[in-house]
Amino acid sequence: MRTMILSAALLGAAYVPTAAQAQLTAPMPVHAVPADVTLLDVVAEGRTIRVPDLAMIGAGVVTQAPTASEAMTANAAAMAQVLAAVKRAGVADRDVQTASMTLSPQYRYGENQPPILTGYQASNRVNIRFRDIAKSGAILDALVKAGANQIDGPNLTLAEPDAAMDEARTDAVKRARARAELYARAAGLRVDRIVSISESDRMAEPMPVMMQSARMESDARTKIAPGEQAVEISLNVRFALR
Repeated sequence: MRTMILSAALLGAAYVPTAAQAQLTAPMPVHAVPADVTLLDVVAEGRTIRVPDLAMIGAGVVTQAPTASEAMTANAAAMAQVLAAVKRAGVADRDVQTASMTLSPQYRYGENQPPILTGYQASNRVNIRFRDIAKSGAILDALVKAGANQIDGPNLTLAEPDAAMDEARTDAVKRARARAELYARAAGLRVDRIVSISESDRMAEPMPVMMQSARMESDARTKIAPGEQAVEISLNVRFALR
């Protein structure tokens, strides 16, 4: 039996689900493939769902003053209060990292007039990891009360993604095998073995973050809903059919 190439026309397949797309390839050189073997390449995506357990938030302090020294001094004092609030909230030192520090002159512009220096603006930003998402809203409120006037995030992710990635890989292999079995039956063949597996893509897809900002009432609190996050893997699997 000489080497064959499976085709969608042979199987009468007009549609292949994107979760496990069968991709048909030309046979390898005759000397590398036994005469009774048909090669089938399958692209399959595995997926698993997790609840995020790590929040990444950027917090900053921007201050302005007539001189550069005054702007930096005021900024340092304000940031010290922010960092103290973070520490009181129980955030470990390893979860706080300086992201940027800037100092820039500020000008007033008038029509047909040279710019006039009006002062300086200093900015200091830190990235903070919150390992307890349920408390991150309260920490955000504490940051604002301590003087933080720039907040970015939260970006929610997984602290330990490896187990979720492995689960998605297992799901991808199962999907690829099921698709190969389908093609083999339709062609009157059987799946003999897996020839190769390659991981072509990996992706963590965060679901939209819901954050309710605190209102003016004293009893209002910022709340963050973690939602769910899809972890996906794409595999290219080559099967030998006989």
